[in-house]
Amino acid sequence: MTSKNASNKKNTQKQRAKRPNYTPAVLIGGGVLLLVVVVVLYFVSQQTVGAIEGLEQYTVQQGHQTGKLTYAQIPPVGGVHNPSWQNCGVYDQPIDNEYGVHSMEHGAIWITYQPDLPSAEVEKLKTITHQSGYRLLSPYPDLPTPVVVSAWGYQVKLQSADDPRLMLFIQKYQQNPRGPEPGAPCTGGQGQPG
Repeated sequence: MTSKNASNKKNTQKQRAKRPNYTPAVLIGGGVLLLVVVVVLYFVSQQTVGAIEGLEQYTVQQGHQTGKLTYAQIPPVGGVHNPSWQNCGVYDQPIDNEYGVHSMEHGAIWITYQPDLPSAEVEKLKTITHQSGYRLLSPYPDLPTPVVVSAWGYQVKLQSADDPRLMLFIQKYQQNPRGPEPGAPCTGGQGQPG
């Protein structure tokens, strides 16, 4: 190697050594920026889902008791309930409140509808219910509106199965972290869903 080539090689190595290494700073900065974006998107999505018009929130007791019980809401949104739960799924007949409440304690969504709801709407509700193992569907006499969707401590009254608030409610409150036992079984209890 000539002395000129050796000199050029040394100069190139010196220039590289003098150049600051931005790679760690760029990686750290990019990671921080990504984290900020994720956090902002999370909070925006929570606010969007959190804004469910007509959402009613209740404070309810927890506990087990056998027999027929009285509830403040129709249908109930929680409270003392039977030690056994209702198996999640679709029911063509009303179910006992005491079992439905226990299922909501486990994180289930209970969708109820007036018995005279048009069959096309009932079919839509059945499809929605079958999309998860933590949903109950049953007719409920004397409902204040055609469809009511409930979770432990929360409820929304709806005029139809097509109301977009139904899916917003399910998205937010299925496996409700405010509920006492989210993730507990919704099978192995009472009833044979269709």
